[in-house]
Amino acid sequence: MNGTLLALATIFSQLSLLAFGGGNTILPEMQRQVVQVHQWMSAEQFSSLFALAQAAPGPNMMIVTMIGWHVAGWPGFLVSTVAKFGPSSLVTVATLHAWDRFKDRPWRRYVQLGMAPVTVGLVASSAALISHASNHTVIQWAITAACATLAYRTRLHPLWLLGAGAIIGATGIGQL
Repeated sequence: MNGTLLALATIFSQLSLLAFGGGNTILPEMQRQVVQVHQWMSAEQFSSLFALAQAAPGPNMMIVTMIGWHVAGWPGFLVSTVAKFGPSSLVTVATLHAWDRFKDRPWRRYVQLGMAPVTVGLVASSAALISHASNHTVIQWAITAACATLAYRTRLHPLWLLGAGAIIGATGIGQL
């Protein structure tokens, strides 16, 4: 059990420091570590935990806590949560202090502009990973594409898309 807790702490503290642009940017590496490297769960289980974490109220990265719980119960719950949120919180405080200190510097704008495409690429990679793990039929891929298109091109609230997906899933249409 101690080896598992150490592995959880190592994985999530490293991922904590790599999460540029939000927690979803680290999903591909998180999935690789949890599914392929340590084999704590299948890709489908990871995808299901991600969906549950996104649907539940609370922090966007609730999946980290759920993985910890799945792998090692309460100790895993605590270790993974502290490991994920502790290091990045400390770096954020230090960075915000420095960012405020250099608020009038011209290079600051260029750093912000440069981070935007990096964040977009990381989020797109996460979306591709979750889609690949979740979609097994042409209809499921079509539903994912339709939801992505609607989310991008309209101001439709994501909960409406989630609700529509739940209804389609409950009818069994996506399994055809």
